[in-house]
Amino acid sequence: MLAIDKTNGGHLYRQVMDLVTSEVESGTLRPGDRLPSLRRMSAILGVSVPTVKQAYEELERQGRVRARPQSGFYVEAQRRNALVRGSGCREPVEVCCRSLVEQVYDAIHRPGVIPFGIANPSMARPAAKMLHRTMKRVMARAEERSLGYAPMLGDPGLRRQIAFRYLDLGGRVAPEDVIITNGGQEALALALQAVGRPGDVIAVESPTYSGILELIESLGMLAMEIETCPEEGVSLKALEKALDRQPVRACLFSSALNNPLGSLTSEEHRQGLVELLEARGVILIEDDVYGDLIFEDPRPKPAQFFARRSLVLTCGSFSKTAAPGYRIGWLLPGRFRDAVSKLKRSLSCSSGLLQQLTLSEFLSSGDYDRHLKALRPLLKCNAERMSARVARAFPPETRVSQPRGGAVLWLELPERIDSERLFKVAIESDISIAPGVIYAPEAGYRNFIRLSFGHPWSERLEQGIDRLGHLVNQVV
Repeated sequence: MLAIDKTNGGHLYRQVMDLVTSEVESGTLRPGDRLPSLRRMSAILGVSVPTVKQAYEELERQGRVRARPQSGFYVEAQRRNALVRGSGCREPVEVCCRSLVEQVYDAIHRPGVIPFGIANPSMARPAAKMLHRTMKRVMARAEERSLGYAPMLGDPGLRRQIAFRYLDLGGRVAPEDVIITNGGQEALALALQAVGRPGDVIAVESPTYSGILELIESLGMLAMEIETCPEEGVSLKALEKALDRQPVRACLFSSALNNPLGSLTSEEHRQGLVELLEARGVILIEDDVYGDLIFEDPRPKPAQFFARRSLVLTCGSFSKTAAPGYRIGWLLPGRFRDAVSKLKRSLSCSSGLLQQLTLSEFLSSGDYDRHLKALRPLLKCNAERMSARVARAFPPETRVSQPRGGAVLWLELPERIDSERLFKVAIESDISIAPGVIYAPEAGYRNFIRLSFGHPWSERLEQGIDRLGHLVNQVV
């Protein structure tokens, strides 16, 4: 029996949406079926007509239903998104992607550009007002101190708050085990430099985040791609074969949520990964910056919680969840604490104190968790909207990832499409995208692109997707 729970505190229209979606997924409602009229559904569920109308219109925006003039709303046929699989294992290679990555970043900041090329999930629902209020309180209390240097390894209050959050996940992290960094990218850079040397082989997912490949390239290391499943993450069988063939120094994986695939690894998978690597003495650097942005599943435990030999280094950041401009991340260095500390001191000395004090209070007040609670469903909704719009505007053979969190879609376009060429054509139309070639060491994924839905949804974004789909149909 269809029913609405008016006591759960959520938006009633989303409950109506969920009920309609469940009826479609169960087969009770099929493509082409007419939904109950607004008044009929209002009577069935005991909610207002405007609530039902809002739910139906949002389902239409997502491409799940379609309104027919003078007739009502009908279930829309959904194109089944094929799985997008990573490549098999390859030999270690030098990375050569920095030139194109620079062009992608330059394009993002061009005035008037629709920024599909940058993964910036927190900006889908900016926490600016909450953070500004918090910073004012901090500055009123700290006064001159807020303008000074922070302790080299970070503000004790923020380190303590981060440690508390890991305690909630069932792991023991002491505040002194947390090293504050200038964003997640510095955390990754410190970890790589602490464990590796030029010429070392670093195993990465396929595809993987372009910033990781840039780091490997800048440090003179070699990257080796490992086959990655769009649902479960890196293939443990493929990784084991690679470890048998090559002297892998470290693995740099997105232990929970892959960027750009959006795949979510299970707890059993992460535990198996750590056991496999520790048995061989191979170091794991886990990029966990998206762990707090899983749409619906519980927040995954970091792989470090399964380590027995302290060979796991965990990198986190507030850039994706709260404030990209604050440039505050952190690193759990495991047994490499001394090496990381020396590198931090020599490279940047410390991170911004005012930002750290603000984030510390933002966490302790509960505002951060309230912000995440509102941000996650919004990102999920944006993902559904963008997927539906791509299905309408792009060639029918286009395949799209089904992310479990984060802020990006990974698209496989028809084989005739060169994503680098599409990137340059799109910029001329004031649309920035991320070409797939920057997510592999040897410029693979030539007919793939990454699109970000980490923005406040608008008609302008919808029109941008439509224009981009038109360009895809035109580019050869």
